[in-house]
Amino acid sequence: MLNADTFLAELAGLLEQRKSADPATSYVARLHHKGMDAILKKVGEEAVETILAAKSGDTLHLVRETADLWFHCLVMLSHAGLGPNDVLAELKRREGISGIDEKASRPQD
Repeated sequence: MLNADTFLAELAGLLEQRKSADPATSYVARLHHKGMDAILKKVGEEAVETILAAKSGDTLHLVRETADLWFHCLVMLSHAGLGPNDVLAELKRREGISGIDEKASRPQD
């Protein structure tokens, strides 16, 4: 069975390595070179595609689109100097807290 924590850490490490690669030969480097706005555009596109896949009922398509979304979210986190452990720590912090209570505890924007 795949260990999600280990795999996410390995993938995040690979994304960090590719950050400084040649944008002509690395998709990840190209995204970082274009900047956060380009990365966010890809995250948005993949989010929409994931929603459409979920609506279609095609589970293989949903898994593939979710993989694309997660990948681009990891690139986004990397560009911001963050990684999957930051997100996992936040999820752990929320463990055992009602979603309604957690949301209510956030400062109002």
